[in-house]
Amino acid sequence: MIGMTEEQRPNNILKLTPRVGDLEQTIHGLAEKSENVSWSIHALERMVERDITDLQILRVLRTGMIESEIEAGKNPGEWKCKMVAEIRGRREVGVVTICNNGQRLYVKTVEWEDMR
Repeated sequence: MIGMTEEQRPNNILKLTPRVGDLEQTIHGLAEKSENVSWSIHALERMVERDITDLQILRVLRTGMIESEIEAGKNPGEWKCKMVAEIRGRREVGVVTICNNGQRLYVKTVEWEDMR
């Protein structure tokens, strides 16, 4: 606040979580260009282990729906959620994703939702 020292400013500044529809739209748009998506080592390992391809994950990011709470990421401007879409008939894939300042997507992990 104006006129306050850093120590006097309140630490409980409200972070406004984006609306589900708005974040879905941002993720869908960013995923249209695969160069906007990066992958964690953990996600790459789970993809191999679970036989989930990068094309399937991109499809989830481009068409899926958020099926988790939206959480603030570790850094300012980051939002974490799980995108889910149907793949391979009736199986659903979950992609835990971090949207970084509405500029890039980071795939943290991937999983089959039905846990076969």
